[in-house]
Amino acid sequence: MTLRNYPALVALVLAGLASPAFADENTGDYNGPYIAVSGGLATHDDHGADTIVFDTNRDGKFDNTVRTSTGANAFSPGFCNGSTTLNSQTTTPCTRDHDAAEYAVRVGYDARYGDIVMGVMLEGAKSDATASTTAFSSTPASYSFTRGLDYAVSARARIGYAPGNRGLMYVTGGPSYAKIDHTFATTNTANSFTPVNADKMVLGWQAGGGAEVLLGGGLTLGMEYLYNRYYDDKYFVAIGNGTAGPTNPFVLAGGVNAGPQDIRYDFHSFRAVLGFRF
Repeated sequence: MTLRNYPALVALVLAGLASPAFADENTGDYNGPYIAVSGGLATHDDHGADTIVFDTNRDGKFDNTVRTSTGANAFSPGFCNGSTTLNSQTTTPCTRDHDAAEYAVRVGYDARYGDIVMGVMLEGAKSDATASTTAFSSTPASYSFTRGLDYAVSARARIGYAPGNRGLMYVTGGPSYAKIDHTFATTNTANSFTPVNADKMVLGWQAGGGAEVLLGGGLTLGMEYLYNRYYDDKYFVAIGNGTAGPTNPFVLAGGVNAGPQDIRYDFHSFRAVLGFRF
């Protein structure tokens, strides 16, 4: 199943969860405080056009070309969306981005006005998914940049429709503050490589929707989809001379900063949510 099939599948499941056929009348209401835990899958889109960009004069603008001693583009072999431990893009393709499990815990409060439910929540989440981009140089060598969500703290509002006590369908969104894990790997053993701003917290946002049903005794069960975007624009790797010779492209440039072209770290979250309402 491809990623573009997921939204339709999730919409179908959420509609089923919130339908009267799924649950009989339950005691309780979508009103007041609650806690919840969730788990599911974090997935990435296939960004086939991802590249690595370079700042050869270290002016903060990643818009330069690293060149060999003959003036040729040192990264003419190209780029790929994924990671590799080999030198050549043509002999071994990059691995795909790693979709993996995601976990979260939240506390929230809802207020009900007839069939309309409005609320706010505070959530902490962690993901094992990672996304990579690799550059290949003509020396030859490979340079892979990988990032993933270490943890995020998010505040979201939600508004939904809850006819009777059968189920709640809602949309949700809000700001998020995250620690992004960065990993750099290269087959180049001559130059030096120093990560910069690898541990910075970054801002972003989340938006999505879901549905849940009351199981009785305060328990709720639901499913949720979130689109996540973080602005990861501070991280790069400073490339120095190391033990490389005078004709090395990075030495010729006098030192180079390199990083992913796409400063937005985006991924999708598909979750099952188990909650308890007080």
